[in-house]
This record gives sequence, structure tokens and C-alpha cells, in this order.
Amino acid sequence: MVHSLVSLCAREVVSDHSSSPTWLRWVPRELYGALLEAAFACCRPLAVGELVQRWPERTLRVGGRRKTGQTAPSRLCIQALLLAVVRGLADQRSALQVLDVCGLQGDEGGMGDPMGGWSLTVALCTMVIQAKAGAHRTQRKEGDRERKRFSALERGRDLKRERGQRMGMKELKDGETCREKTRSESPVSDEELIKGVRRRMEMERQRGVVVTGSRGGKLETEEKEADWEVLVQVRADIFVNARSWERVRLALSTSGPLKLQCRYLRVEEISVPSIRTLLNLLPRRALLGIDVRYSSLGVAGLAELLPLLSTFPKLNSLRLHYCNLDIRRDNFGQEGVLRDLSQGLSNLQELRQLSLTALRLPGQLRVLLSSLPQSLEVLELPYLSLSPADLAYLSCSHHVSSLLQLDLSENCLDETTVPSIRRLLCQASSSLQHLSLSGCGLTDRLLGMLLPSLGGCWALKSLALALNPLSRAGLCDLMRTAARMPCLRLLLYPNALEDYQPGLPELPSSTQLLEWPLDESVDSNTTSNKLSQVMMDSGRSDLVLTCDLLNFDKDMVD
Repeated sequence: MVHSLVSLCAREVVSDHSSSPTWLRWVPRELYGALLEAAFACCRPLAVGELVQRWPERTLRVGGRRKTGQTAPSRLCIQALLLAVVRGLADQRSALQVLDVCGLQGDEGGMGDPMGGWSLTVALCTMVIQAKAGAHRTQRKEGDRERKRFSALERGRDLKRERGQRMGMKELKDGETCREKTRSESPVSDEELIKGVRRRMEMERQRGVVVTGSRGGKLETEEKEADWEVLVQVRADIFVNARSWERVRLALSTSGPLKLQCRYLRVEEISVPSIRTLLNLLPRRALLGIDVRYSSLGVAGLAELLPLLSTFPKLNSLRLHYCNLDIRRDNFGQEGVLRDLSQGLSNLQELRQLSLTALRLPGQLRVLLSSLPQSLEVLELPYLSLSPADLAYLSCSHHVSSLLQLDLSENCLDETTVPSIRRLLCQASSSLQHLSLSGCGLTDRLLGMLLPSLGGCWALKSLALALNPLSRAGLCDLMRTAARMPCLRLLLYPNALEDYQPGLPELPSSTQLLEWPLDESVDSNTTSNKLSQVMMDSGRSDLVLTCDLLNFDKDMVD
């Protein structure tokens, strides 16, 4: 990666922290972004903290999609960032009003010790809670100083009043007339003194201060609890599981100088009531997507959540993974539950991305997708046990012509369903950019039937066909077709059947292909070299070929 001159200079500046007091006072606001980026890249947490604490702009965005070769910020730098945001609340030089850390999370255990989504969520919630506690302590100190100042003023006034009364009484003792006057005015002076005490108590009561001590501070705090001014809005992707649920709930329900907003919510192993509680705490206009994983929602639980999801006007993504939705088990009242699901989905007006993994809804795809008001752009249906009727409906639905990404992995395809897939590919040929048919049982014969339709998908950028029982001859045919696809940049192909040890079944499943050992006596590069030669003969050099399923990422070509 080639660095610009500004980037190289910024790296040199932040490399020496001892010189920061010299240059921080003279840095123009236009260079703060380059310096912060250099501090993250060079892992300089002290520089990160100093820059963020006096951030000159209203908005600070850290995160998002990273450039090729760019690693996620280290854990130390992220911690320094969050601490500096809290310190900046009391720094007059800071103009920060919006902190956007959406996409900041990295992979746990990755290069450079990045902070994963779960750890980052806990750190953000801790920051919000600590900022509230710090502001509360500051407010309490200010209240104590104000009460002391008021008490000092009142004591001064009392001393002046008493001194004046003593001097007046001394002058009145010089004559008989003065003594009579003093006796006549004495009750009035006592009455005024009583009125002064009452007036002081009334003023203290109006200020919400009770002189008996701690109880007064508590009342004052309760009165001002609802008057917190939000100084910084914190936008983030929130990851919640059973261990962090209580902390996230507390942070979302806390009113203080920092306000936590959620762009994408991911929950794992959380019950329906807990998910409902979180959704009720989220700001309505901020949430764009929700991802629910490994939670036993059941069909009834999902039907209960969908009306609540419809209250988020910008929600465009819904992902449900392994959520124990099995229509085949719910025989009693099944039609009513499906009707509720369909009605709930119909209210998601902005939904563009739908992912349903391992939900076991055979024959029900029409009920779910036909009610959606907008055409989907991303549709992921892996491990869904799709029936021929489901695929036939999908190939003719109003979604197919607008699809940008389609995942049908681990749904068994055969000669009865291939015509539906061919029709689907023809309908989506001008829009489809990412396609996954991994683990679909495609043999050389079935793939040969699909290749003409695949070749017509001229917008396709990535194609995944891992864990399909294909021979080297079938892979070479695939490679010739892929070489003629102008936009294709990434191809995930399966290991050829010839690369496995003897004993593999004639039509192995995807699980058998994944677990069966490769034959060490065969050169592991034989298949890849042959495919590379076919690609070179076709005049293509920009197509990335890989059989590494674990590290495959379609976003590499975006």
C-alpha cells in the first residue's frame, strides 16, 4: 500500500510522544484526521488520546470498511480513544458531538490484538456508565460549592446585622429617651430576626437544599436526574449475549452526557423477553439491522418480535441464524402462526436484506417472501431445506430481478430443481453480483446443465461452489466458463474428487467432503495448476482462484 506524503509525515510526527506538547498547539484542524489515522496505524495510544480529547470537529468517525492491507485498530488504541472521549467532556477545546465507531470491531485474536465486537460493546457501555458517574460527581461538587458559598454569604449578613444591632443599642443607652425607644423597638428587632431566619429557610427550600445533610443532596439529584444534557452521541454496532445483556441494558437506559445509539444489533443466546427489552430501549431512527443467532425464538417468538421491529423506520436488514424455527414440528395452529409471520414481515417497509439460516421452513418460502413490500437485494437461505416448490417460486418472484447477492448453500439440488435455478439465473443475470451454491450436491452433469446460465450472469463478481462433488474435468469446464464472465473476480472451487483418499462414496455429501482426508500421495497443487493454466489460456489474469473455504470472503472484490 502506497502512503501519501501527508500520511508519511503524520506517522513521523506521532512517533515521538515527548514532542506532542510542542506541535499539538499549532496543528490546524484539517490535519487532525491524518494524525489520528497515523496514530492508529502506528499503535500510538497516547497520541490517540491527546488528539481525541481536543477533537476540533463535531463528528469523529473511526471504523467502517478498511482498505486492503489495513488492520483493525489495536485494543490499547481503542481504550485510549474511549477514555479521551470521557475526558473531552470537560475540555473546552473539544467540539465533539457525534462519535461514530460503527464497524470498528475486528476479529478476536487477529493480527495486532484488535478488539472484537463483544469486547468493544462492553467497553462502550462502561464508558457511557462511567461518564454519567463522573458528571454526577462533578455536579455534586458544584452543588456543594454553591451551598457553601450561599451559607458563607448568609453568615456574613447575620454578623453584620448583629454588629449593627449592638452598636445601635450602645448609642441608645446614652439617654432616657433612647432607652424608652430601645424598649419599644426591641420586639420589632426580634421579629425581624425571626423573619430573616424564616426567609433564609424559605430560600433554601426553593433551591432544593435541605440543611440536614445527605438527604438534601439526594433530593437535588433526583430533581435534576431528568435534565441531563446529551453532549456526545455515540453510534456503534452492539453485540449482546447472555453475559453482557445486563450491562448493555443499563447503558441504554442511562441518561447522561453520552447517549448510546445502535446501528446494527447482534444478539446471541438471548430469550425473546430480553430481546424485546433491548429493542424498547433503542432509539427508533438509528437501527438499520438486527442479527439474532442461536436463540430459541420459535415461530411464536418471531411472530411476537416482528410488530416491534416494524417500529424502526430505517430497518433494512433482518438475519436469523439457528433460531429453532421448525414449521414441521408445529402442526397445531401452524396456519395461524404463518399468517402472523407473513403479516409481521409485510410491515417491514424498508427491508432489503433477509438472511434465514437453518430454520427448516420447507414449502413455506412463498408465504414468507410474497408479503414483503419491497424487492430484496440480499437473500441468504443456507441450510433451509428448500423444496422444489420453493425454488420454483423464487425463480418467478418479484425479488429475483433486483437481487445483488444470493446464497443457496447446503440446499440439495437435483435434476428436478435445476430448471428453476436456470430460470432464476436468467432473471437475475443483469443484477446478481455474488452467488453461493456451496454444498448443493452439484455433480459434473448438474453443473454442466447450469454453466450456460451461469455464463450469462455478466454482473457476477464472486462465485462460491465449495463442497460439491466435482472432478478435475468438471472444474476445467467451470474454469472455461468463468474466464468468459467479464466481471468475475473471485472463484471458490471445491477440491477435485481425485484429490481425496480412496473410499469416498460415489456421491458424497458436503459433510463427507469436508471431513474426508486428502490424498497426500497426490500433489496438492495439481488441480490449482491445471485451473490456472486454463485461465491463462483464456487470456485472464485478474481472476482469483481459491479452494480455501475458511478464508473465503466475497467482500475482497468490492
